[in-house]
Amino acid sequence: MDHVGIVGTGVYLPKTIMTAKEISEATGGTWSEEAVISKLGIRQKYISSPAVEDGTQEMGALAALKCLENTGVDPMEIDLILCMGEEWKEYPLTTSALYIQDRIGAWNAWGIDVQNRCCTCVSAMKMARDMIIADPQINTVLIAGGYRNGDFLDYTDKDMSMMYNLAVGGGAIILKRNWGRNLLLGSRIISDGSLSRTAGVQIGGIAQPYTRENLEEAMHSLRLMEPVKMKDRLNVVSMPNWYKCIDDSLAQAGLERKDIDYLDILHIKRSGHLGMLADLGLTEENSIYLEDYGHIGQVDQILSLELALKEGKVKDGSVICMIAAGIGYVWAANIIRWGEA
Repeated sequence: MDHVGIVGTGVYLPKTIMTAKEISEATGGTWSEEAVISKLGIRQKYISSPAVEDGTQEMGALAALKCLENTGVDPMEIDLILCMGEEWKEYPLTTSALYIQDRIGAWNAWGIDVQNRCCTCVSAMKMARDMIIADPQINTVLIAGGYRNGDFLDYTDKDMSMMYNLAVGGGAIILKRNWGRNLLLGSRIISDGSLSRTAGVQIGGIAQPYTRENLEEAMHSLRLMEPVKMKDRLNVVSMPNWYKCIDDSLAQAGLERKDIDYLDILHIKRSGHLGMLADLGLTEENSIYLEDYGHIGQVDQILSLELALKEGKVKDGSVICMIAAGIGYVWAANIIRWGEA
């Protein structure tokens, strides 16, 4: 049977850092430096600079170029580019996948942008696997994109403390038919549309367009638009949905929770990270907490995997549980067995 394996990854990180102390100061002292570190789990995070390379589309392209360098894949081998980059980008209504295609010289590929917020990488990996299996003309898929939604943060908005970790960067990952290694064995995605407008950038769309009067406010209007509804609903469904995604994707792979060797998890508050490890019977040795990077949206899973390979936490035979969640609200999990098929 055909299978789909991960060839390799690439990451781009900007040169600018925001420390826990600076986050504390941006909140006006509402959050102390110690609380930012101990509770929110941020010692520092990457943020954008005015440099052109820190644009959303360009960061995706730079990560893709790094991925090609790391893997030795010829860009002409790529059949499809799924861009996981965000809608906040250099030029609205341009297609980021096609920008990346041009930048890396993938002239044989076609491309499409995928949007699932911070779940987009995990979702795009499932899409890539399914498309490869279904279409004999698709053999090699590049997933790449950039993220800098933190530009819209208002650190004085107390409701937004859950997003003070938003950071900046780009990531890329290549999947290939019958690669013979690093198989993507199972995937599960769950969404809850009742939360579709509980969080987002409130000003600048059709419902609340830019005006002369609201422009300054609009540029920092990433908000919980229905904070009570969102938090109450998430308290009920979030963890059950996440664990269902994990268990269902494990079942597809013929595995159980006890088989997980590495939890590839996005950055969340410290207590949530530790609680999930405990629930899955894992320890801190079975994961990497991204407290020195922040939450780079859908890039987190690629970054975590790359760091785990460098640190030896993932090696041949390791079972990886890759999880994500995105506002909207979406939960997802992928199961990967690293090494020879």
